[in-house]
Amino acid sequence: MKTGIKKVKLHVKKNDSVVVISGNDKGKAGKILKVFPVKSRVIVEGVNIRKRHTRPAQGQTQGSIIEREFPIHSSNVKKS
Repeated sequence: MKTGIKKVKLHVKKNDSVVVISGNDKGKAGKILKVFPVKSRVIVEGVNIRKRHTRPAQGQTQGSIIEREFPIHSSNVKKS
């Protein structure tokens, strides 16, 4: 019995230009910033923006709200 990393191949890779074909951001285009092959997810520039709350840290006396991209499923994008 083998144990190890599962080899997964996606139809897109980092720095590809893609268009979102389904979901809330349908029709938006962007560049792939990061790929998670095992989970079949990708992060696309300017797509699936969510707000994250950050806590106050030593260098930062106040917390803040940061908007950043979150992963979407690779089946929801196509190369453009």
